[in-house]
Amino acid sequence: MAARKVPVIPLPGTNGYPMIGLGTFTIFERRGSNDEVKEAVKCAIDCGYRSLDCALVYQNESSVGQAVADKIRDGVVKREDLFITTKLWDTHHNPANIRENCMKSLNNLKCGYIDLYLIHWPFGFEDGDEYFPMGDDGKARFSDHDYVDVWKGMEKLVDEGLVKSIGLSNFNESQIERVIKNCRIKPSNLQIEVHPYFSNKKLVDFCTANGITVTAYAPLGNPNRTWAGDKDPVVFDEPILKEIAERKKKSIAQVCLRFLLQRNIVVIPKSVNPQRIKENIDILDFELSDEEMKAIWSLDSGKRFYIEPIAKTHKYYPFDDVK
Repeated sequence: MAARKVPVIPLPGTNGYPMIGLGTFTIFERRGSNDEVKEAVKCAIDCGYRSLDCALVYQNESSVGQAVADKIRDGVVKREDLFITTKLWDTHHNPANIRENCMKSLNNLKCGYIDLYLIHWPFGFEDGDEYFPMGDDGKARFSDHDYVDVWKGMEKLVDEGLVKSIGLSNFNESQIERVIKNCRIKPSNLQIEVHPYFSNKKLVDFCTANGITVTAYAPLGNPNRTWAGDKDPVVFDEPILKEIAERKKKSIAQVCLRFLLQRNIVVIPKSVNPQRIKENIDILDFELSDEEMKAIWSLDSGKRFYIEPIAKTHKYYPFDDVK
């Protein structure tokens, strides 16, 4: 069980966003089956997690929803105890299709409403139900929907009460600024890649200055990703992190998560391993010193692990540094 109650940060329309949650992206069953995800969610709820991060494209929302329904049925939690995040997928950027995508997620998750709904990426794929539409030439088939129009469709979901709060994922600073200038409801959260090798400091600072909370996905660098290169760094091999972990009598994963928590960043580590699920929430009974924080900061090399290469040619591709 968690040593202390997980802190929450304010988010419009919600009871607060827990700063530690369970990520559910398991690389489309190549790393973690849907049955394993269901059991992981149950384990997480029993361990004190109250935040679950999902997405339609992960193709396991139904497993998450069944686990939640089971725990509600068993009286372990109530729906209002939980904070559920999910995301609008790229093939539903047509404003006419946004509500349909949202309803699919609601039906999968069996949750009545979504606490935080994010635009997964600023670019769109061809409208339809094929998650990654590809042409005969092997290239992605894109749509040309403007993410500002997508945002206006998201605002309507708040008006309707289907979602409590709305935000963005994988947007860059200029794209966020454009949304802010054209919105009626300001984005409440940005979900981006952040870990010891990729601090994303400039974008995090921009969000902080504009009252936008930040969630870190892949907070441990997701070393089990199927596309990892042989020479990619791995946090679990870092001498600096090993030394700090030994001194704190904590694991390297706990040190990495605590580092982000002390930057006021929400963390959503993913795991289907019960022991690691328990470990990842047990980061509230220690603090990193200024010197330890600086040591971890020194690992920052600007190394992105998530770049969505099939979308590099889209005009709204957000990562100028890896085009």
